[in-house]
Amino acid sequence: MAPKLPIYLDHAATTRTDPRVVEAMMPYFTEVFGNPGSRNHSFGWAAEDGVDKAREQVAALIGADPKEVVFTSGATESNNLAIKGAAMMYAKKPAGETGRGHIITAMHEHKAVLDPCKRLQKEGFDVTYLEPGKDGLITRDMVEAAMREDTILVSIMWANNEIGTINEIPEIGALCHDRGAIFHTDATQWVGKMPTDVKTDNIDLMSFSGHKLYGPKGVGALFVRRRRPRVRLTALQEGGGQERGLRSGTLNVTGIVGLGKACEICAQEMDAERERLFKLRRKLEDKVTGALSVTQINGHPDKRLAHLTNISFGFVEGESLMMATKEIAMSSGSACTSASLEPSYVLKSLGVGDDLAHSSLRISLGRWTTEEEVEYTADKIIEAVKKLRDLSPLYDMHNEGIDITKIVWQAH
Repeated sequence: MAPKLPIYLDHAATTRTDPRVVEAMMPYFTEVFGNPGSRNHSFGWAAEDGVDKAREQVAALIGADPKEVVFTSGATESNNLAIKGAAMMYAKKPAGETGRGHIITAMHEHKAVLDPCKRLQKEGFDVTYLEPGKDGLITRDMVEAAMREDTILVSIMWANNEIGTINEIPEIGALCHDRGAIFHTDATQWVGKMPTDVKTDNIDLMSFSGHKLYGPKGVGALFVRRRRPRVRLTALQEGGGQERGLRSGTLNVTGIVGLGKACEICAQEMDAERERLFKLRRKLEDKVTGALSVTQINGHPDKRLAHLTNISFGFVEGESLMMATKEIAMSSGSACTSASLEPSYVLKSLGVGDDLAHSSLRISLGRWTTEEEVEYTADKIIEAVKKLRDLSPLYDMHNEGIDITKIVWQAH
């Protein structure tokens, strides 16, 4: 039986809010509507209780103390607060001078990490952008080779948002602690899907968003370690002292309650869900690659998120492929850069050529993805790729044994 259309397979961009999360949020729109900063009446106390409970739920999912959870508008804000806040707090020289400190990150980080780092470069900090291997992996040894005496901050994502490769985060964190550097990880694609213990995983700062783990949009959190070491940040936003002065502004109580409930559900269901999605992802990959030649699964073959795959199809233009499968919601890269017609900078950083980078699909499964949807998607992709290749003279030349890369094209 054909599944209901359209099919949503873009869970790395955002997830549907779980109905159980919506149910938990509803009273905070109309009944428990107080400002948690209002400490002199019951309406404020009730709202504060909701925030406190959510803080405990979030902390429990990641192995933190509730006092180490700072609520934000999402991972982008959390990344900015972590990276800029740490850089300014631990700077070696005052603002306006060069040589203020050294920061290490990677070329294929999310723009919410790369852009703050570029801003800090303009403000006198030195930044090293590590080049990943062809599998997208950033290792402890790569970070160690880049470290300097003045390295103050390392920011490496836990799992890549386009290819799903999982980096050596606990090992990198241990290295940073040995060298006296602060370690931040953007864990937006990781939290709620994989087991996390910020203490044993050697994390100092960790960013994540509610809408990637079946919570609402517009809310996220930043873990800030309080002991061994105690991490301090310079606040980027002032005006009320909320969140221990790190993030002033009236709290988004409904969103925070939703984030807390989403984290609680993930803690209960994560292990079984990860195993289910891994089997579905393997079924999709095996069927597509088994039926089509000149395909390439991007990212590490083993150290990869269970719910995400990125596949390149030779001799097919990515936008045409997406139009041919428009009843299935997939992407050709990060949701934050999908308006661009440039090939994915993440894939290019792995050494993937423009032709394959342009012909790649990111397919990310989720809590409501069914086996029927995966089967249908695989069949539609296979059908679409075959039709598009039938129209490609380059594919005909490839089948005739001609090496396309050695052709010298004559300009007119």
